[in-house]
Amino acid sequence: MNNELGTTPQSLNSPHRHSGEARIGIVRTAYLSLLLTTFVATASAAQPDPAKTRDYIDKAWSTLTRSQDECKSLLDPKIRTRPVLYVPAQFTAPQDLLQAQKRCNIDVHTLPRTIEQLGDVDATKLPVQGLLYLPHPYVVPGGFFNEMYGWDSYFILLGLVADHRTELARSMVDNALFEVQYYGGVLNANRTYYLSRSQPPFLTRMMVSVLNDPAAFHNADEKRDWLEKAYPLAVRNHDIWTRPEHLAGNTGLARYYDFGAGPVLEAQTSEYYRGVIKWLLAHPTENPGYLLKAGEHPDAAESDRLKTESCDVQASKVCAGNWLGGYRLTADYYHGDRAMRESGFDTNFHYGPFGGSTHHYADVSLNSLLYRYEMDLHDFAQQLGKTADAEHWAQSAAARKEAMNKYLWRPEFGMYRDYDAVAGKPSDAPYLSTFYPLWASAASPQQAASVRDKLSIFELSGGLAMDNKPSGAQWNAPFGWAPTNWLAVAGLDAYGFHDDAHRIAGKFNATIDRSLAADGTIREKYNMASGNADVKVSAGYTANVIGFGWTNGVYLMMDEILSGTKSPKSASTP
Repeated sequence: MNNELGTTPQSLNSPHRHSGEARIGIVRTAYLSLLLTTFVATASAAQPDPAKTRDYIDKAWSTLTRSQDECKSLLDPKIRTRPVLYVPAQFTAPQDLLQAQKRCNIDVHTLPRTIEQLGDVDATKLPVQGLLYLPHPYVVPGGFFNEMYGWDSYFILLGLVADHRTELARSMVDNALFEVQYYGGVLNANRTYYLSRSQPPFLTRMMVSVLNDPAAFHNADEKRDWLEKAYPLAVRNHDIWTRPEHLAGNTGLARYYDFGAGPVLEAQTSEYYRGVIKWLLAHPTENPGYLLKAGEHPDAAESDRLKTESCDVQASKVCAGNWLGGYRLTADYYHGDRAMRESGFDTNFHYGPFGGSTHHYADVSLNSLLYRYEMDLHDFAQQLGKTADAEHWAQSAAARKEAMNKYLWRPEFGMYRDYDAVAGKPSDAPYLSTFYPLWASAASPQQAASVRDKLSIFELSGGLAMDNKPSGAQWNAPFGWAPTNWLAVAGLDAYGFHDDAHRIAGKFNATIDRSLAADGTIREKYNMASGNADVKVSAGYTANVIGFGWTNGVYLMMDEILSGTKSPKSASTP
């Protein structure tokens, strides 16, 4: 994630992929203590018991639900200033929100312009950063958060649908569509400092989950009317990924890319970035060129040069402080750092140290998601009688699949590998995202079988680790995460590898049961080697946050695999 308080990569207290929530030590400690007190009562520190895990999840949905008509949901425990809530420029604030302004002691501001696409509003020009208005209740990842996160929401939604919390599930999809309509796309999260980036595109899958839920709509007419309104917004969200900035060279594939520059706005001090410099200086042979020789207190001429080569030291105190031992970070590193946060894999060493080369890659995960997205748009268009649209999306998906086979499928490795479009070569290391094409139904049966045969690279006693190359960062071995475990399991199951899917689902859920029995909590990530929540991160974000939305959701989906209740329809479209 990020580093708003400026803690170093070795001591950072922020959770991974949320890319930037500060940690105020006293508040965090108190909040986590409260959560522990709340949840320990629901789980015995004795023998693992799936019934107690299920009970925890049932209670957690309410604990993790936020609504912007509640004062507690408008506060930001990560920032000490008076809370600010922004509404869209072309949007009339509802009366209850205006009443909450006084009742909750918050400021309600209007964004300075209508947003057509991400990056239209430069958040650095806003007088203060704040929460972005959403009209419906939503579930946050962990109890510390008050904002709705991008790719977390898909896995949370799966859990809500499985748990028959249909109204809340539909509210989250409607919020995501609201973000597209008024903020330019599904955001990393609904904070102003995320107005320059999205997150892995799961919007159409969220829509499918709701459309397939018989309880989501009163009748067929309501369902069709909803889809007619949602479809063009889903198309608009897809447009993010075909903008020139999001293209990976001439591959025809997409890359992660943030439309901002320099240090991320959510970083409130320079300590994270100084920690990156410190690591690079200590590992000179592993530095891809992220360091730039520069002064600590540059004069006017050097400051002007740094605007292009690094970041604007005069406009950003964080940029100004990003200096150590005679070096600053390059502008290209900052682009990679921002892209890494959009990818959700923050922090990792798969895309260079601290993910600093993420934007160089045509990414297996992103392009698999976009293939599935385009196939979903094809299906939506067909349902709406938009024949020309349906043909367009079928052709788009086919072109992407062809490019994936050309650049991402590596027969010499028998698996998919991310492709460095700058260096013109595949990644030299495996990553768990090699299973995404199975989830997306983009792999041939032969490719799927080959990928399945590489399970031993990732499979440990507790489930699937991200890779086999420990780095000290949380998105590398031996650590594993609910979303990537689920996408791999769902993909294996969809291609008929039911025994593998069942085995890994059992390992993952046993890890959750075992960890909850130990301390009464469910966490955001796990140690797959030890099969518990003993996660000791030495490079990146060290916290293992309690909650935890996507782990709850994936646990329920894994249980469907284990119990054999996953429907044929859901099995064919993961």
